[in-house]
Amino acid sequence: MSVQTDQGDRVVGGRQQRFLAAHAACHDQVYRYFRRRTEGVSTAEDLSAEVFRIAWEKTRHDQDLSVLVVFGIARNVLRNHRRSTLRSTNLAQELEGQRSLEPESPDEGVRDALDRLKPEEREVLLLTYWDGFTSAEISILLNVTATAVRMRLHRARKELGKLLRTDQATEDVER
Repeated sequence: MSVQTDQGDRVVGGRQQRFLAAHAACHDQVYRYFRRRTEGVSTAEDLSAEVFRIAWEKTRHDQDLSVLVVFGIARNVLRNHRRSTLRSTNLAQELEGQRSLEPESPDEGVRDALDRLKPEEREVLLLTYWDGFTSAEISILLNVTATAVRMRLHRARKELGKLLRTDQATEDVER
């Protein structure tokens, strides 16, 4: 809550200061996190707004709103969004309609290879390379040890490389 003084200056309360600091620190990261993992700009914006609505509620309890806390909220919001999407549409039909036999761009091949990874390996890769988190930060987000994160990352890199080489070899044979 902000209070206006006699001179017309606004004084911001502690709750609002914590929220605004957290918002300024990680809004863009949260938006990009959703943008890469959802189907459109409007969905990413809606999910980002939901994250900060929940973060605002958490500031009532004097909880610290670090970047990791906000990303923990974001992961839960994304998980809920995915469950809702699965319930409302038949995912198999949607994927079949969107996929083509040959990738349209080099990015499509990488996305296809990422889709074929195990979910925990894909998540570690995305959090590391797209979101820029360290193993220690990812371990907090995923509630596993940093050693487990590094092991998953190693396996994910290895498997992704294998998938990309296999895709490239298949393309070369088809030409």
